[in-house]
Amino acid sequence: MIKLLLPLLALLTSHFATAQTSTFDRQGHRGGRGLMPENTIPAMRKAQDLGMTTLEMDVLASQDNQLLLSHDPYMNADFVLAPDGQPIRKADEQKHRLYAFPYAEIRRYDVGSQGNSKFPLQQKLRTYKPLLAEVIDSAEAYARLKKLPAPRYNIETKTAPEGDGKLHPAPAEFVKLLLAVIQTKGIASRATIQSFDPRTLELVHQAAPTLHTALLVQNTQGLTANLKRLSFRPTIYSPNYQLVTADLVQACHKEGLQVIPWTVNSAADIQRLTQLQVDGIITDYPDLFATLPKP
Repeated sequence: MIKLLLPLLALLTSHFATAQTSTFDRQGHRGGRGLMPENTIPAMRKAQDLGMTTLEMDVLASQDNQLLLSHDPYMNADFVLAPDGQPIRKADEQKHRLYAFPYAEIRRYDVGSQGNSKFPLQQKLRTYKPLLAEVIDSAEAYARLKKLPAPRYNIETKTAPEGDGKLHPAPAEFVKLLLAVIQTKGIASRATIQSFDPRTLELVHQAAPTLHTALLVQNTQGLTANLKRLSFRPTIYSPNYQLVTADLVQACHKEGLQVIPWTVNSAADIQRLTQLQVDGIITDYPDLFATLPKP
């Protein structure tokens, strides 16, 4: 089924096969969870208001194979309220696995009213886990309404071998669902698929080799070892920001890779990494860019 998508996706992206524009890529992590409930439409709109180039988000699947925004494969007790408005006990999180519920049930959970104690500046408001297609429609319409640049999308596949068939579909089915949304919404020229899981990146590359991909990295094995996990060169090498050095940036650029670290939550770190000539920054606080000195 994935192969059936290849001709159309290749056509959509072939015109944009060159690397992303040289403009520094400002990405709101999960929309910008330092300011708004993570992976929600209000978060994405706030990121757009604050001038983010790219909307970064996590994607999982419901029991009825609808793709929705969520970092966790279950309802996180830190910030989610049950449909009856009651808090979820930490010990009961696994009883609220997304892949065990149809999307209509998932949508009933409130992911914003309680707030998140880890992000005290986050605005509290009642909201829900939206469908990926809904988020794209919203972001596109909001950009037109506000006369903002059309957003880019950095979509993370939240898959791992131990979760196959339990927390999410197997990689082939997951990627098929994801590419179908990207195709239907016509955003292939502005989309990047990122993952810690090389399996999904391989499948994306096989089906749509010109679609941008990003390898997420949090280990200390180094660039060479991590690139060997893939049979192709991704567009972006995306390490934890603490792993970024001048040598790493230089090595990536020599390989033709962009460097976009995560998750950078202080103005000092953003400035330091910018001076190292990274190609973008992923942050929970999109408003931090406004505090930096003008170039």
